Amino acid sequence: MIILPAIDLYDKKAVRLFKGDYENMTVYSDNPIEIAHDFEKKGAEYIHMVDLEGAKNGTTANIEIVAKVAKETSLFVEIGGGIRDMETVKRYFDCGVSRVILGTAAVTDESFLREATAAYGEKIAVGADVKDGFIAIKGWLEKSQYSLADFFDKMQHIGIKNIICTDISKDGAMKGTNLAMYEELAERYSLDITASGGVSNLDDVKALRAMNLYGAIIGKAYYTGAIDLREAIEVAK
Repeated sequence: MIILPAIDLYDKKAVRLFKGDYENMTVYSDNPIEIAHDFEKKGAEYIHMVDLEGAKNGTTANIEIVAKVAKETSLFVEIGGGIRDMETVKRYFDCGVSRVILGTAAVTDESFLREATAAYGEKIAVGADVKDGFIAIKGWLEKSQYSLADFFDKMQHIGIKNIICTDISKDGAMKGTNLAMYEELAERYSLDITASGGVSNLDDVKALRAMNLYGAIIGKAYYTGAIDLREAIEVAK
């Protein structure tokens, strides 16, 4: 299993939300590039980035930061947040990103999802953000009509390979991740599933690794020092 340390971007800063609440935002650094270099120094090979402004309003307000991370580090960069058309997908790939995550658009615009997947194959991933058993969209502010199982069934049918699945109720809460949900998904689907939201300690990492998940995202636990990133990467292996 791989570890993907995360940088959530807002106003070109590294921030974290508590349970997806934009009114409950903590700024951890004015220099996200510095954090990416620290990830690399601690042995990370991947980085998960989210443009929170993009997720909310469909812009690419932080693309310069993402491009800089792709250029100045050797990290495999995946980015999500507000990517809702082919032009934006191309812009990210042109600036050195390795994988693009479609969230809201994967739910609301199937033809775009299929077009992007046809053009870029496994370089397109999907974000499945879960709120009360349903997929949430538009920066987690709205609930869609899809249950988690319905959405996974559909993505597998379309041919999506990689899904980043977040339990919003766990995100930033530092009370552990939703192990039961990931275990069920891992048993049911032949997809590369990345766990996101509430990965708070090394026991979480060990439990997720035991399920043969593709990856686990570490966000707040890195910023608060609750998880030693270097140690987590070794445990995940």
